[in-house]
Amino acid sequence: MANENNKFGETASFIHNYIQEDLKGELNKVHTRFPPEPNGYLHIGHAKSICLNFGLAELYGGKCNLRFDDTNPAKEDMEFVNSIQEDIKWLGFDWEDRLYYASSYFQQMYDYAVILIKKGKAYVCDMSAEEIKNSRGDLRTPGKESPWRNRSVEENLDLFERMKNGEFANGEKTLRAKIDMASPNINMRDPVIYRISHMTHHASGDEWCIYPMYDFAHPVEDAIEGITHSICTLEFEDHRPLYDWVIREIGVFDVIPRQIEFAKLNLTDTIMGKRYLRNLVETKQVDGWDDPRLCTICGIRRRGYTPSSIRNFCEMIGVAKANSVVDVQQLEYCIREDLKNDTPVVMAVLDPIKVTITNYPEGKSELLPVTNHPDNEALGERMVEFGREIYIEREDFMEEPPKKYFRLSPDKEVRLKGAYFIKCTGVKKDENGNITEILATYDPETKGGNCTTRKVKGTIHWVYADKAIDAKVNLYENLVIPDESSDNGYSLNPDSLKVCDAKLEPYLKDVKPMDRFQFMRLGYFIADSKHCTKDELVFNRIVSLKSSFKPAKA
Repeated sequence: MANENNKFGETASFIHNYIQEDLKGELNKVHTRFPPEPNGYLHIGHAKSICLNFGLAELYGGKCNLRFDDTNPAKEDMEFVNSIQEDIKWLGFDWEDRLYYASSYFQQMYDYAVILIKKGKAYVCDMSAEEIKNSRGDLRTPGKESPWRNRSVEENLDLFERMKNGEFANGEKTLRAKIDMASPNINMRDPVIYRISHMTHHASGDEWCIYPMYDFAHPVEDAIEGITHSICTLEFEDHRPLYDWVIREIGVFDVIPRQIEFAKLNLTDTIMGKRYLRNLVETKQVDGWDDPRLCTICGIRRRGYTPSSIRNFCEMIGVAKANSVVDVQQLEYCIREDLKNDTPVVMAVLDPIKVTITNYPEGKSELLPVTNHPDNEALGERMVEFGREIYIEREDFMEEPPKKYFRLSPDKEVRLKGAYFIKCTGVKKDENGNITEILATYDPETKGGNCTTRKVKGTIHWVYADKAIDAKVNLYENLVIPDESSDNGYSLNPDSLKVCDAKLEPYLKDVKPMDRFQFMRLGYFIADSKHCTKDELVFNRIVSLKSSFKPAKA
């Protein structure tokens, strides 16, 4: 029965139909797995699969394994193994004692390949990779059989063992399944199931020089572990007949997994392909795999997203059978919803210009109470120092404002949050005519920003200049922008990162990496986990305050 308290995976209705159908028969358990290849860091698309596989297992009172499909030593590394485990734990999922590696099954896989050879279902082929590709035909033309397809069982067994013993060079021979070169499904036209690769494996070292192909290894791994439902993305739908063929022809497994495909996650204005992400990192176009502009899980974490916001996002978008593209603003909506009620609101000025309040006494300052959240009294209040010189945002002043401009301008009043009304009386400019300082007066009767005799429409944030602390603030935009002239349909956005020399209120001087705040009127920010120190404060903007995205009504 489904666990009604767990909502992970509930939107995957067609998957539920399969599972519930199976549970009506002989099947009495649900056992899923998350099977990443350790050849890069996980991204937001993997988060969807993690939430689905672990969520389905929990929903039905079953289990979910974490298994590394480490069958390609050319691209794999323990760095990726460790990062993947960290990401899954951060998302809030636990594989308990069920951590597995494909490399642990290499001997069993070899033995199962021998079974196929003995049954006349596999053979050693001397064709090169290019020759095999050219012989497969296409959707209109059947493939051509290999000249070595009808080798005897004895010869195939001997050659396969010699492949294992390292007697042949890379690419000299392969082991191919013997199925049907005229099959309408090209994946069934005698696919390669073992290749030679004289490379050191990150886990098995130099023990093996032949490695199983994914289409052979994956069903074997699932069957060995007793997986009941192999949930994978839509590109494997055409591979399902081969998945079933491998398990059926080996013929030794008690549990026959059911492969179910779903559409992978595609986000607007986002690079999702692991190959492209790896290129960005290796060519140093970004600040590592955890660059906050990337859609890697570690990048999203450093950006300031929370595990619950990612899980809620995956639940919101659901699981479909057809490919589609999700607006990245849905992801941003989820983090706003997660942060809006309990994130302290503070004042920071990202593009500061000095305001001198000429009628405020020199050498004097005072402490004013400011609430830490306008809608959450439990967060309390703090005292903010105010004095003669303050900083405001440069864009909060216009010398020649348009109509309905409610911020500071000549001879106009504006409210300073939690402080006083001030009126601009003049400006100072440099030799180029740029404003370098604003002159203003304050009304002592408006302390706290309140006044019973008149109203002002504009309220702006500020920072006391004498006690302001310096910080670097990173403002992020989409990493890529549409580009019809590019082969990929997009190009890197040259404005994806803007660094501001900001002034912050001293309340933030003792922040720790990963502390989150709302900078009043500017968005949600986090102290950077990589570069923020006591000597240099660095904040990343998580997300702006507003979006055009509106969730569908239930």
